[in-house]
Amino acid sequence: MNFTVRTKKDLVDAVKRFGILPYFENSLSGFSIEEHCAPSAWFSGVEGVWEWKGPVIKEAKCAYGKFFEKKAAFVSREWFLDLANYRRDGYDYDARYEDGLAAYRDKELYDLIEKNAPMLSKELKRIGNYKKGGKKGFDTIVNRLQFQGYVIIDDFVYMTDRLGNEYGWGVAKYTTPETFFGKSFAGKVYRRTPEASYERLFKHLKELLPRESEDAIRRFLG
Repeated sequence: MNFTVRTKKDLVDAVKRFGILPYFENSLSGFSIEEHCAPSAWFSGVEGVWEWKGPVIKEAKCAYGKFFEKKAAFVSREWFLDLANYRRDGYDYDARYEDGLAAYRDKELYDLIEKNAPMLSKELKRIGNYKKGGKKGFDTIVNRLQFQGYVIIDDFVYMTDRLGNEYGWGVAKYTTPETFFGKSFAGKVYRRTPEASYERLFKHLKELLPRESEDAIRRFLG
């Protein structure tokens, strides 16, 4: 993969070009923004790739979440259709739960997100009672829902002080792919078999990373 991210436009273009683009270095060599980011845009004290996450989600119209190896990645709508279909194994969440493939606490949080999407994580924790003395495991469950293809991040919102200055790392706003992409996702996500979607994903990654072994790519896909 040959690209360098110096500007937000570079990042938007890379997401559109490759379709699947992990944020951090991972088990597939050279397959991340981190490895192709100019020092000036990587946590340099000025606006860079961290601050561009939300705008890139909107401008590239892509999914973002912890989809691979418990690490975040951008995935275009085209490729997220296959990723979600493969990971969901053909199940919508109600069917997954009814077949005993999801825990009650996972279903509870999924339903909360689906009903209120898009919503900031801090608000989901508040209305769902995920706080000290209340329910536990919010981060673990929401990460699992992302991996399974049922939840994505819609945006990152920065808190402001009394003078209107932004601070902190940005608070994730969660949603479902069905809400974020609309009918273009909901009507097509199950159009292929999960096996067909997996093979499409595998072939795409092999084309992007011809030097990687088939085993390494299959491990990455999960």
